[in-house]
Amino acid sequence: MNVQEEKDMEMTSRIEMDEDNDNRGSMWDLDQKLDQPMDEEAGRLRNMYKEKKSSALLLLRLAFQSLGVVYGDLGTSPLYVFYNTFPGKIEDPEDVVGALSLIIYSLTLIPLLKYVFVVCKANDNGQGGTFALYSLLCRHAKIRTIPNQHRTDEELTTYSRSTFHEQSFAAKTKRWLERHVSRKNALLILVLVGTCMVIGDGILTPAISVLSAAGGIKVDHPGLSNGVVVVVAVVILVGLFSLQHYGTDKVSWLFAPIVLVWFLVIGGIGIYNIWKYDSSVLKAFSPVYIYRYFRRGGKDGWTSLGGIMLSITGTEALFADLSHFPVAAVQLAFTVVVFPCLLLAYSGQAAYLMSNRDHVVDAFYRSIPDSIYWPVFIIATAAAIVASQATITATFSIIKQALALGCFPRVKVVHTSKKFLGQIYVPDINWILMILCIAVTAGFKNQNQIGNAYERVALNCIIIYITAGTAVVIVMLVTTLLMTLIMILVWRCHWILVLLFTGLSLVVECTYFSAVLFKVDQGGWVPLVIAAAFLLIMYVWHYGTLKRYEFEMHSKVSMAWILGLGPSLGLVRVPGIGLVYTELASGVPHIFSHFITNLPAIHSVVVFVCVKYLPVYTVPEEERFLVKRIGPKNFHMFRCVARYGYKDLHKKDDEFEKKLFDSLFLFVRLESMMEGCSDSDEYSLYGQQTERSREGLLNNNGNGNTITSYADTTISSVDSIVPVKSPMQGSMTVRSSEHVSSQTETDELEFLNSCRDAGVVHILGNTVVRARRESRIYKKIAIDYVYAFLRKICREHSVIFNVPHESLLNVGQVFYV
Repeated sequence: MNVQEEKDMEMTSRIEMDEDNDNRGSMWDLDQKLDQPMDEEAGRLRNMYKEKKSSALLLLRLAFQSLGVVYGDLGTSPLYVFYNTFPGKIEDPEDVVGALSLIIYSLTLIPLLKYVFVVCKANDNGQGGTFALYSLLCRHAKIRTIPNQHRTDEELTTYSRSTFHEQSFAAKTKRWLERHVSRKNALLILVLVGTCMVIGDGILTPAISVLSAAGGIKVDHPGLSNGVVVVVAVVILVGLFSLQHYGTDKVSWLFAPIVLVWFLVIGGIGIYNIWKYDSSVLKAFSPVYIYRYFRRGGKDGWTSLGGIMLSITGTEALFADLSHFPVAAVQLAFTVVVFPCLLLAYSGQAAYLMSNRDHVVDAFYRSIPDSIYWPVFIIATAAAIVASQATITATFSIIKQALALGCFPRVKVVHTSKKFLGQIYVPDINWILMILCIAVTAGFKNQNQIGNAYERVALNCIIIYITAGTAVVIVMLVTTLLMTLIMILVWRCHWILVLLFTGLSLVVECTYFSAVLFKVDQGGWVPLVIAAAFLLIMYVWHYGTLKRYEFEMHSKVSMAWILGLGPSLGLVRVPGIGLVYTELASGVPHIFSHFITNLPAIHSVVVFVCVKYLPVYTVPEEERFLVKRIGPKNFHMFRCVARYGYKDLHKKDDEFEKKLFDSLFLFVRLESMMEGCSDSDEYSLYGQQTERSREGLLNNNGNGNTITSYADTTISSVDSIVPVKSPMQGSMTVRSSEHVSSQTETDELEFLNSCRDAGVVHILGNTVVRARRESRIYKKIAIDYVYAFLRKICREHSVIFNVPHESLLNVGQVFYV
């Protein structure tokens, strides 16, 4: 058999295959070229957007910087822990050993084992905090209360999630969570409680650290009044919050040397005191002394846990601050510097107190050797001021996450670093925190009048310490509950490991919580009131946002009504492009019908723009936009969904409008290329382009945006292809359709460009929410007063979207819930 006969037989078999495969049509070969799998490209993107491995030098640099931001609060605890544990006189030296043993194992179990080595592993691609855990859970179970998810969102390269076996414990837990709305709401409230407690801690910790630093003046000048100390503390607070706009990177370079020197100094002093006073305190590493401490102390020993717990304050901010530094840097700094230095510092103080039980009020300052007292005093004062930085930056991070997930009023967010996108500054929250910190500091100044001046300041600090302890332990309990779900749904751990982690964490934290409850009447109510106020604000805002979205969903305009109006939409189509902003990712919003029934004209091109935040840390730029045509081509209506993660910042997109139009033009080219390539009435363009065709389109378009189209309930305008059997006829059809498509594409692109040159108008809906007349009184208060007030004082959509005022058109409407 010669070569020609082999070719003829191959051609004949190819034709027979075309006939046997359900008359797939002459476009089958072209479809195969355009419909190749995207696995390789998706894999490259996933690898690109995983947390980048840091070089050893960069890791050391970031670990050094993290000391000044993450560990200041935890590192300054030796200033006040023993006095809070023994507010009176120490009766038995063995009590010091028992307290030291509690401190050692508290630091080991909570910060080291739980947070640094377990909870930090549950980060959402480098993002930490309660909302990061919640976002991680939302991707593995349908528990979001705002149902704006779309199947295309799950195909993002950053939308990683696990699949379960139907009979597995994880699958049963998932179904249990998804079954009732009340469970979803309960989980959301749990997350909000944890978030609000971190915010409360962000208010109390600066007051604690700065007041204790200013109170150190009393050691050398006991005649100073308490009011002078408070004024000094207020001045320091104003200066501290004024530095925040410089950003985490600059602030960390300023604060990190102070904190590093502080840790080395307290570690060195600890070694000196152990050697000089009593090395027998090292027996506290045996947990037996914890049992003896409780047996001897009874109820007083139990309530003293409120002071012991202050040794781990700042741990909750450690996880929330992960967005500012990589996990490896945080772990390295803690295990190499923070943990050993803290153990030495507490052991050294305990050794000093074994010989000087009457000096518990100012044990830290009295344990400093006389020759280095003033240098250490200056370092301690500086470190105490820096200590509040951890909770301030943690507050910024969780507010940004809550904002992106619709749980906080719109505020301005500023990225302060081009290298590390997680480093942010929130001006409005910064000044609110400053005012509340000053109020807390001034509010406790005359709380008690006791003996000497230093004790008066110290007792004022104790009251604030107690309030902070309440917030800290509640945050830890919330984190434990969320981590239990993470271990089941995300990590799919064996139930024994889940039980071990949850049981051990709850035993330790519930023990501390019970001790803190005894102190509620002494000031522990303060963080509860602060958290309750923020919880009210966040939940009411989320409730109003949910009701607005439900109204938009239920009042969507039917496509039949739009088609019935005809290509002109029953109006005069004037040159230009109208960008109609909506919260809907599918369907025509009610605001559009309200617009065209009250105005006599509409733009030649209408684009419905939905800016949507997803429960992912970021959306790659290549996958930012989803574009879809609505209705027939001569209607010139499109939809564009711009997707963001909670780490992304829409305000940073100064060229958002340009990128949107580039995406639209690219979609038209892609649609024209696909036109005539399908044998069905509706052709999904999602994920169909190959690397070659994609790169060719990108080169023609001159930008790097990738466009995908998603299925919708609208009518597709892609023409169906009549299958033919002859390959030769098929190739002629391809060339013919290519010519027609090219001409159509050119005409539409010219039309779009001319409309763009004529002007772009941004149409925003100004929706007013009102409670129905028959609604309950609490709903009327929440909607008509609280939500309305928050809407009035928060930043407008036009500011968030960076819309120029000269091209802004607001369309108002009122709806009742």
